[in-house]
Parts: sequence; structure tokens; C-alpha cells
Amino acid sequence: MNLPTKLTVFRIILVPVFLVLLLCPMGLPEGLNRYMALGVFVLASLTDFLDGFIARRFKMVTDLGKFLDPLADKLLCVSAMIALIDIPDAVVKLPGVVVIVIIAREFLITGFRTIAVEKGVVIAASMWGKAKTVFQMAMIIILILNIDTTTMRIVSIAFIVAATVLTVISAIDYILKNKEVL
Repeated sequence: MNLPTKLTVFRIILVPVFLVLLLCPMGLPEGLNRYMALGVFVLASLTDFLDGFIARRFKMVTDLGKFLDPLADKLLCVSAMIALIDIPDAVVKLPGVVVIVIIAREFLITGFRTIAVEKGVVIAASMWGKAKTVFQMAMIIILILNIDTTTMRIVSIAFIVAATVLTVISAIDYILKNKEVL
């Protein structure tokens, strides 16, 4: 197992650690668990960019990495969003419908990629897909921070809208650019 794949596996291992810290105060001083969860989420997010960079830069791309990397991203982001739906003290609530749209897009594109692979077509990540991931991760970070100011409320809402719009645009982009697969 090469370094990028080890980083991806590490990211997968961080998902339950993140969720426990976010959802279970464990007797820690108020808010400390949220900041610890934020640190774990940021670390996991950074491994996403680092493993991709290392794999491409040093030609360490593997089939296992191609399979695990998007799975790790989905586990991290979708788990975080589901957990954030019901955070009781959230300054800005993450609407369930947003999470449903994002999860639906992930199922759609995963299914689409599966069909493509069966036809011998590899669908690479697009600029829209990468932007979607960056905005989703940023949105999650902002929502975990939970800063109660007018400016941060506006920023939180803006990132929720941007992440949702980019999610839909990236799905449309994948399908239109690869419609011959259907």
C-alpha cells in the first residue's frame, strides 16, 4: 500500500473519530468537543488534497486508490452533513433537503461511473466536481465553527447555497460530458 492510499485509509479511520467528537460532548468543557471535531475534519480534508497531489505528482495512482479516495470523501462529507442536520445549538441549521440533494447527486454519479466502467470508460473528476468538494468541505467547517454574528450567518447561508448549486452543476456537467455512456 503506497503513501497516498495510506492517507486515504487514514481519512476513512478519522470519520468515526470526527463523528464521536462532534456528537458526544464526553464531559468536555462546552464547545471543546466541537473544536476537536473541527480539527479532525480539517486534518481529514487536508489528507484528501495531499493524497491526490502525491499520487499524481509521483505517479502513484493505483486502482485501490481510485476506488478508496472518492469513497473516503463521500464518507467524510456525507457523514458530517448528516450529523450537522440536527445539531441543537446551530446558529444556521443545515437543511435536510440540502443533504438529500447532495447525497442523491453522489448516488447518481457513482451509478453513472459504474455504468461507464462496465463500458470501459473512465470518468475523471472535473473542475466542477472538485469545486463542489471544496465548497462542501468549507461549508462543513463554517457550520462546525458555529459563529453567531450577522456576517457569519450570511457566510454560512452563502456556502450552503454555493455547495448545493455546485453539487447540481457538477452532476449535470458529468452527465452531459459523458452522455454516450447512457
